Amino acid sequence: MPREKFQTLTEQMFYILLCLKEECCGIDIMSRVEEMTKGRVRVGPGTLYNLLEQFQSADFIKETKVEGRKRSYILLEKGQEMLWEEYERLKVLTQDFERLFDNE
Repeated sequence: MPREKFQTLTEQMFYILLCLKEECCGIDIMSRVEEMTKGRVRVGPGTLYNLLEQFQSADFIKETKVEGRKRSYILLEKGQEMLWEEYERLKVLTQDFERLFDNE
């Protein structure tokens, strides 16, 4: 059975949504993700704009401004809920790991 879209988030998806807690444009998102992760996660323009389009279609984000080719976005309630669900999922994974490795 195929996985439901956005059932879990990739690291790139997670950090893009996290960036959009505050309004920002694509180039800002790319640099913020790299800065937040100390270069561990990078988002290229093709991936970014594809995901932004998908997030808009899913009502996770909305476009707030258009200035020429520069577009800005912000996180919507549904996107914030998805981000929290992913955060909680990751916490459970971490707790399972710690519980299993603390017993050794």
